[in-house]
Amino acid sequence: MQRQIFTEEHDAFRETVRTFLSKEVLPHYEQWEKDGIVSREAWRAAGRQGLLGLAVPEEYGGGGNTDFRYSAVLAEEFTRAGTPGLALGLHNDIIGPYLTGLGTSEQKRRWLPGFCSGETITAIAMTEPGAGSDLQGIRTTAEDMGDHWLLNGSKTFISNGILADLVVVVAKTTPEGGAKGLSLVVVERGADGFERGRNLDKIGQKSQDTAELFFNDVRVPKKNLLGERDGAFIHLMTNLAQERMGIAVAGIAAAEHLLEITTRYVKEREAFGRPLSKLQHIRFEIAEMATECAVTRTFLDRCIVDHSDGTLDAVHASMAKWWATELQKRVADRCLQLHGGYGYMSEYPVARAFTDGRIQTIYGGTTEIMKEIIGRSLLA
Repeated sequence: MQRQIFTEEHDAFRETVRTFLSKEVLPHYEQWEKDGIVSREAWRAAGRQGLLGLAVPEEYGGGGNTDFRYSAVLAEEFTRAGTPGLALGLHNDIIGPYLTGLGTSEQKRRWLPGFCSGETITAIAMTEPGAGSDLQGIRTTAEDMGDHWLLNGSKTFISNGILADLVVVVAKTTPEGGAKGLSLVVVERGADGFERGRNLDKIGQKSQDTAELFFNDVRVPKKNLLGERDGAFIHLMTNLAQERMGIAVAGIAAAEHLLEITTRYVKEREAFGRPLSKLQHIRFEIAEMATECAVTRTFLDRCIVDHSDGTLDAVHASMAKWWATELQKRVADRCLQLHGGYGYMSEYPVARAFTDGRIQTIYGGTTEIMKEIIGRSLLA
């Protein structure tokens, strides 16, 4: 079906993204996968190309465009290229809104120009070893010491954890407040007591640096409080819909791309003297995946438009996230199976897509959490 949500400007931006990928990412990606981290130069190149800070006001060096469709284009093209290691979506769509929406004028002047140029790489540190998605279980504390916060605790599974120059940390500022006693404090590279653990060895997305972070009596300036004291729960809930939409967009794009490459493969690959595509079972597999992708794409495009218009609610974002990522997981598994033994070989795109995409149903809120959000809204 012809997609109708993009204009000529979006199409031109898509070509810009594809050119950037072909020149600045794909030639280096295999080395980044071996290194377990992307180069900082790639971030600066993205800044020069105008791919960072799409929604940041122009006065701070950003694009000044809050149309989420541009972020959707970026997510789709990076997914189709099989290059999730350069986590521009995390930077732009997850952390960016905290800085632009909650930052003071002084904070914006201090942080956003580097954010847009690629000189300042960002991360958000929420997950802890014993807490997972449970905000009430967060143990990291930021104690009010008068002229500064004293930060103590640890975080894990932090994307961009090694490269990050600016880390938005979720910490407990009112111990008896539970999830309502949390605040966002910003820790900058080089702060005394801020240490990075190992670059975690994941089964996929090898070049996306994911780390443990440790905070031992870190003195965080009072001016680095982001948003309201004890307001992190509301701040986080406000921005989660966009995070989940970004993941959902990547999910359906991955499923569609896997279907494309597998369709080509079964036409070319022969078994028992004829192409695999001549076997009824293969045709049924392709037919089922194509139908599921088409139906999901229609819903996702509606959600993209609604989010661009500011009308998408948390429930429908949760629906999009769990459905698109579970579809991605199913399609990756079925497409790998249709590739036979070759699907298990790392040099085949389907193999990398299988491992890279497995995290999609976990981060940004697990499928189970998404269903809980939807169920509560319907049965409250």
